[in-house]
Amino acid sequence: MAKSYASTVIDAPADEVWARIRDFNGLPVWHGGMVATSEIEDGKAGDQVGGVRSFTLTNDAHLREKLVGHSDHERSYTYDFQKDPFDVDNYLATIRVTPVTDGNTSFVEWWTSFDCDRDKIGYWENFFATEVFQGGFDALKAHFAAT
Repeated sequence: MAKSYASTVIDAPADEVWARIRDFNGLPVWHGGMVATSEIEDGKAGDQVGGVRSFTLTNDAHLREKLVGHSDHERSYTYDFQKDPFDVDNYLATIRVTPVTDGNTSFVEWWTSFDCDRDKIGYWENFFATEVFQGGFDALKAHFAAT
């Protein structure tokens, strides 16, 4: 099983960062312009476990992800791929926001585990950490720097 991990510190309180990302359907709002459209299927709410977000990237790739865990107390959610354009299986990811007690900042981490061909592990680990996770972190940092 392959794993990908990224973390950052954002200059904003954890509750504010969590408020920005807590809606599972909020990718177009906070993830830096890579998501063209997104909707939660079957009329479920963006924090309702079992909800499936169906979204299209700006490159027209279509994904479906299912929310399998959501906690305001932990400031985290976990989801898996239902449909994706990537050559990976058993993808399960979590994003979590934790307050940094030395200052009014937030520690944000995002990780996934997945299966793929052995010769592609390095590629996919890097792709998710740098393209997906770091891209989201960069957008969050830019948002909170502007406020």
